[in-house]
Amino acid sequence: MSTVREFMEKQFLHFNSRETLAAAKTYEAHIRAGGKMLVAMAGAMSTARIGRILSRMIRNGFVHAVSCTGANLEEDIYQLISGENYKMVPDWRALSPEEEKRIFLSGYSRVTDTCIPEEAMRVLWQALLGVLKKASERGERKLPSEFVYEVLRDPSFSRHFQRPKEESWVYAAMEAGIPIYTPGWEDSTSGNMFAASVWKGELPHHQMVKTGTEQMESLIQWYMEASGYNAAKRANRRRSDGSLELPHPSVGFFQIGGGIAGDFAICAVPTIIKDLHIEDLPFWGYFAQVSDAITSYGGYSGAVPNEKITWGKLDVNTPRFMIQSDATIVVPLIFAYVLGD
Repeated sequence: MSTVREFMEKQFLHFNSRETLAAAKTYEAHIRAGGKMLVAMAGAMSTARIGRILSRMIRNGFVHAVSCTGANLEEDIYQLISGENYKMVPDWRALSPEEEKRIFLSGYSRVTDTCIPEEAMRVLWQALLGVLKKASERGERKLPSEFVYEVLRDPSFSRHFQRPKEESWVYAAMEAGIPIYTPGWEDSTSGNMFAASVWKGELPHHQMVKTGTEQMESLIQWYMEASGYNAAKRANRRRSDGSLELPHPSVGFFQIGGGIAGDFAICAVPTIIKDLHIEDLPFWGYFAQVSDAITSYGGYSGAVPNEKITWGKLDVNTPRFMIQSDATIVVPLIFAYVLGD
């Protein structure tokens, strides 16, 4: 067996492995049929260097939008500019509170076995502060990710790079021109620093960063275009019963973890259908989630896909997969399969 695909097809026959292979095959079929894909990403996937393979997915046209936590947005850049300065703690489970304190005092913050240098946070923030000041002077308002794109487009910022830019999924998204939505961006180091800078008077106000509801409006506009709804409407392509003739499949939803990154983005469809009263909009055309959340605990992150049908997010015929496993293991395998590795 010389490839990831061959290995998975030979060994992934039952339980979570079978679900993983089915999700990968259906993802591939969805794209080949002309569908688009939004990836929703929670957890510390950027710290786990998911960018090494997610960047390839973006560059190959297999990802068309991302909804992620503010931490995943910034931590991809931290890896890019300070990856060689990270520290690993293989025995992290055995750390005492006093050892944790020493990590803090040494200028690092720990995420499981990985310690992020505070210097990376400061370098990115100083660059962001510069573009935010200019935006306030010009009266501009942008998504948090658009400010990060502006930083990455500055040739002088590349002097900070310690990792190949090809390993950065945010850099790949910038080059591909795909949107990154970051609901709850204030729950991130950059968001915290932004609030502190307004408090200190370094920035005049909060208004240059678009709010979460504005991001939802932008996502709605993106979905209506990506799903083919707008094109069908413009061409007035209708069936004999008068309904719009929409492409199939439409937009897929690949969710890593749970939380706001997924819950925010998936709500675009019921918002359009129920609140904008556009009832002939296509539902999400594919759904897969990789999570260790348990349904019986009552959390949204562990809800089985069928429950989403009752909320107007998925349809009865939407292919749907729930893989309860470690995303740092499963997601690279699925992406490798789709990439043909």
